[in-house]
Amino acid sequence: MPILLETTALTQYAGERLLFQTEPLSVYEEDRIGLVGPNGSGKSTLLALLSGRLKPDEGTVRARCPIAFFVQLGPGDETPRAEELSRFGLRDARAPADRMSGGEQSRRKLAASLGKDAPLLFADEPTSNLDFEGIELFCRRMERQRTFLLVSHDRAVLERLCTQIWELREGRLFRYEGSYSAFERQQEEELARRRFEAAAYEKEKERLERSMQSLREKQSAVRRAPSRMGNSETRLHKRSETDAQSKIAQGRKAIESRLEKKKKKEAPRDPDAVHFDFSLTDPPENKIPLRVVRLTLSAGNKRLLENASFEVRRGAHVLLCGPNGCGKTTLLHRLFEAIGSGDRCVTAAPKLRPGYFRQSLDNLDPEKTVLENAMRQAVQSEGTVRSLLARLLFRREDVFRPVSVLSGGERVKLSFACLLVSPANFLLLDEPTNYLDMDSLLALQETLAQYEGGFLLVTHDRRFADALAETTLAFEDKRLVRYEGGPSAMERAKKARETAQNAASQSMDAKLLELRLAEVISRLSLPRCPDKEALEQEFQALLRLKREAGQGK
Repeated sequence: MPILLETTALTQYAGERLLFQTEPLSVYEEDRIGLVGPNGSGKSTLLALLSGRLKPDEGTVRARCPIAFFVQLGPGDETPRAEELSRFGLRDARAPADRMSGGEQSRRKLAASLGKDAPLLFADEPTSNLDFEGIELFCRRMERQRTFLLVSHDRAVLERLCTQIWELREGRLFRYEGSYSAFERQQEEELARRRFEAAAYEKEKERLERSMQSLREKQSAVRRAPSRMGNSETRLHKRSETDAQSKIAQGRKAIESRLEKKKKKEAPRDPDAVHFDFSLTDPPENKIPLRVVRLTLSAGNKRLLENASFEVRRGAHVLLCGPNGCGKTTLLHRLFEAIGSGDRCVTAAPKLRPGYFRQSLDNLDPEKTVLENAMRQAVQSEGTVRSLLARLLFRREDVFRPVSVLSGGERVKLSFACLLVSPANFLLLDEPTNYLDMDSLLALQETLAQYEGGFLLVTHDRRFADALAETTLAFEDKRLVRYEGGPSAMERAKKARETAQNAASQSMDAKLLELRLAEVISRLSLPRCPDKEALEQEFQALLRLKREAGQGK
């Protein structure tokens, strides 16, 4: 396969901190690469280097073909072709951005980037604002793209599209062949190997230390000369003692040398559990702390909901689901503003205090440190706050870094942490998974699974939603339809409903066919039938339909 891009060894710094070093890299035609790694490890920076948008501090990059670049947070001024727009479910290429949802804007930018038909595509978090339908459309279009480098934290997307995984970790780039699930298996094998090596190291270290202690005891015993010993015997004992001491010293030196040469093996650290004192939020005791009745919702001239009603039980974990632009964010904002305001459509328990996670992350002070931001409105203890930050991969000196130097994913994690330790006892979460690395996604998932308060969640990460949602409220024809379980359970329920409707329709069609067949036979049996030839043809056609229906069962 021809090489589309190659580099020498690359080195990149973030200020004075080494961000990463890589060995020489090559991208061949038909390489389908997923780039993963912790927030702040340099994934977006590496894409910028490889695309030529940024020069490396050390090393060179040579591209041998045109490159298309999709970046979620950058400008998207190109006008996409109508054909590409239709592939992403859009029509108007000139619609103003302020009238489009975040997902619709992402679709438009993807249509523009993919419409260039460049041999090599770089995509940085392309699915972050897409709904389930948009993600499906993106995957179908990417299956036609021969070569790409994709930064994503959507595990289902990586599994479907990629045949290689590159991981940025601890300042180095590791490359794995195979799908994302193959990468996960190799990661588990690597963790198991590290645990085994750490256990073997500790076992051997303990054995050598026991040997050292034994030699010390022998050395002490040799030094003690027996009583009632003559001069000649004393001289012989001293000579023997010197020889024994020399041998023991050599043995100790050999053991000390082996201990020094043994490279310390540390077992992977399992994350600490975080225990919140939820009583500090003074939670409501009502069985149904939030009830919405006959709510009508609009955005400009667009009607989003008509007379929608639902209730949220205490501690319930509810997913809001629907296509981009249907009104999920608008509904969360309306609820946040309405709770406690006397809104006649929204009834909330007096003690219900909502916490709102916005995609704008406007609850952070960029001039303060991570810990200062987290403690600013915290009702939990500083120890609990630090444990949560560590669980979200803010460790040791990281908590003293100013927010202004954090990556997008790190800001998402901190904003979420601020919310969890605040006085809020009911959460409104608008896409909290955007830009999070895999470890942080799992940490967030586990934390929310244990959260004692209820929450309404908007996310398009399928595995995340399936793991958390007890109930799904889906936007359908300006209504909210309730399903038990997450998006996968909802899709199964929809398919079952469609199957039942199709069966009912087929049953009705069969009855109509039988009625028409009986009518034709009756007319053909009349002594005088003026349109006999036409009826005969219809009779034969009806028989064929009946046979085909019978074969299809």
